[in-house]
Amino acid sequence: MQTLTIKQTPASSCPVNLHHNSQQRTTPVIEPTDCPVEQDAFGVWHVRGYAEVQAVLRSENVRQAGFQAEMMNKLPSYMNPPILFLEGKAHHEQRRQTARFFTPRTTDAQYRQMMQAYAEEIVAEFQRRKRADLSQLSLKMAVRVAAQVVGLTNSRLPGMHGRIDRFLSRNYSQAGFTWSLAQIKSFVGTQIDLARFFLLDVHPAIQSRRRAPQEDVISHLLASGYSNTEILTECITYGAAGMVTTREFISVALWHILENPEYRQLMLGADEPTRYTFLHELLRLEPVVGRLYRRATADLSIESNGQQMVIPAGALIDLHVYAANSDETIVGERPLQICPGRKMAERQPKVPEFVLSFGDGAHRCPGAYVAIQETDIFLRRLLNLKGLRLAQPPTVSYNDTVKGYELRNFIISLE
Repeated sequence: MQTLTIKQTPASSCPVNLHHNSQQRTTPVIEPTDCPVEQDAFGVWHVRGYAEVQAVLRSENVRQAGFQAEMMNKLPSYMNPPILFLEGKAHHEQRRQTARFFTPRTTDAQYRQMMQAYAEEIVAEFQRRKRADLSQLSLKMAVRVAAQVVGLTNSRLPGMHGRIDRFLSRNYSQAGFTWSLAQIKSFVGTQIDLARFFLLDVHPAIQSRRRAPQEDVISHLLASGYSNTEILTECITYGAAGMVTTREFISVALWHILENPEYRQLMLGADEPTRYTFLHELLRLEPVVGRLYRRATADLSIESNGQQMVIPAGALIDLHVYAANSDETIVGERPLQICPGRKMAERQPKVPEFVLSFGDGAHRCPGAYVAIQETDIFLRRLLNLKGLRLAQPPTVSYNDTVKGYELRNFIISLE
């Protein structure tokens, strides 16, 4: 098989010849390029520049404020908060202890064969039917892989991907609960969905690992003294982080690939590092989580355009990932175009190819290697099918809890 390579080139000379300004499919708004930091009329600070966003994410004077973090602060004091919402030494210690499940070596050695088997199984079913909604196929793949890492492998009934999708697809109001009929119905439905997930998926996994611990997250949590309720909360957190986000990236990546024969050739003919560079560039352009939130725990001073700006203690900070990923001072010219191998600005620490799509600082997503390897394996298995075509482009909507896009009704078929 011919091996394609992408040489690292300046962004002004992209390897792919493009004739339009933007290739983004998922951005909800066009971000201003001249406002790296500003405060709105409601007191919320909006941060869009790469250096400024990174400074906030790496600061010790902020805490997690997204993904319903304010609600998590109401948990009883005796409960261990999910790792997503831990801060300081407790967070660093948990990240240190769980890091072994997500390293490149572990991802390749422990999960590659499993990923290939799952991809084969899911694609074989699609081959028989010859038509499917990609958002459902990618959900099955993402849930199966994340479940293996977490330890959700002992379900009493099949269909865990559907049970997870039901409660994670609900949009929760940031304004809090009201006694409207719609919110009461949603609350009751959520509790039923969570109870079903716990009884059918989480509890049997806990029982199995109490008898025979394994090398997975649930076994680690049990060894750390976590209760059943705390483990359920962690499984939901890992579900949102590892299952939902990878599902959407698989879909948006295939959308771009099916509409560009050169991308398809690259995915089938290039070596793995080159394919990963391409996938990282797609993720830079289409970050699954488009906004991150932090709350300042003390006055926070950051430099922007040569000036020191102070975000006061208690302020809510809205970090715009799309804008930071398209910062021309970092990614070069044509920031809204797909340009694998673009030369990033020289900074310490080095700017990753996916820029801030996996976050940064203490809460940087630990599953980056898992997500990219899984996406690469699944896409290549699909793209090897003769006659694979896009039958219906997806509809794009937004999940207010995750602050990310959702691609649905994405119909692919075999001719």
